Amino acid sequence: MTTDAPYLHQGDTPTALLVLKDGTVLKGRGLGAVGTAVGEVCFNTSITGYQEILTDPSYTGQIITFTFPHIGNVGANDEDLETSNTASTATVRGTVLRADITNPSNYRSVQHFDAWLKQRNIIAITGVDTRALTARIRDKGMIDATIVHAPDGKFDEAALLKQAQDFAGLEGMDLAKEVTTPKAYAWDESRWVWDEGFGTQDKPSHKVVVIDYGVKRNILRCLATVGCDLTVLPATATAQEVLSHNPDGIFLSNGPGDPAATGAYAVPVIRELIETGKPIFGICLGHQILALALGATTKKMLLGHHGANHPVKDLTTEKVEITSMNHGFTVDSDTLPDTVEETHTSLFDGTNCGLRLKDRPVFSVQHHPEASPGPQDSHYLFERFVRQIRESKN
Repeated sequence: MTTDAPYLHQGDTPTALLVLKDGTVLKGRGLGAVGTAVGEVCFNTSITGYQEILTDPSYTGQIITFTFPHIGNVGANDEDLETSNTASTATVRGTVLRADITNPSNYRSVQHFDAWLKQRNIIAITGVDTRALTARIRDKGMIDATIVHAPDGKFDEAALLKQAQDFAGLEGMDLAKEVTTPKAYAWDESRWVWDEGFGTQDKPSHKVVVIDYGVKRNILRCLATVGCDLTVLPATATAQEVLSHNPDGIFLSNGPGDPAATGAYAVPVIRELIETGKPIFGICLGHQILALALGATTKKMLLGHHGANHPVKDLTTEKVEITSMNHGFTVDSDTLPDTVEETHTSLFDGTNCGLRLKDRPVFSVQHHPEASPGPQDSHYLFERFVRQIRESKN
């Protein structure tokens, strides 16, 4: 068993550990919630948006390592949240940081980041060599681990290692039911505008039903901004429940876990909805489940794609856009049937990032066009969805 504590202050006693499944123990200072959690360790390459990342339901079951060393220095606020319920506890299992959290320095800050982590029950460890941990994930893949924060510095490393080794992993796990809304609700909040905050969509022109597998708030805001009257339904909604709202279009949201596991109940519903001929748009997990419904397969990735700087090529326009991504599974493009066209690919590794049905207004993307955090290169996809709705209605 190896240990690593290169950035502890001289004489400091470690108050947090990250115990990897292979026996590696990373020592550091504990922040945020006190306790123990087990999850899959991934790394995120974004340099901004740590609140959005840590409240993104797609990270359920994961421990996020930030490659950017300075996390928390702009504090926390009540706006930069992505979970659909602002009062709920985040479903991310923990976070790993390089540098100490400094006092906040930003005009939007209303809370110290450490206090924010405690409030949302997120365990954090700081003082870790995150470059080395990222290199390990890059070369060997994502690994399960136990993260623990104990202010007294007392740990049972053998027990913590056993917890990591006993973790079943995300493959085969349906996590959408853990983060989906328990009941239907309406949404009218639109995108944030500098010095104005969030707006309200008071003149919607298209009725859209969102199936919530773990939807991000900014996806809902983007849909509202382009004129959608939104009704959000639970992940387990039936086709009949969706169609009872008489939607002009249907949206399949992002979310966590294994798409094949969630697809066990979602795929039959989506197939029935496709048969209606109504426009359908999917993002991330919604993209993967749509692919399953169309006859393709999905597979676990070695290290996944997590960050706000991923180049994707739109094969329909030949343009390259920088995108925000967060997924550990991918659609196997070799299994796409002839009725489906591949529309986007990753320029990092060539994996599938988009598809469309050739004879119906149905399309989806793997990346996150709503950004939050990230570039806004892909906002046009929401306009494309509304254009298909308009054409379908006419």
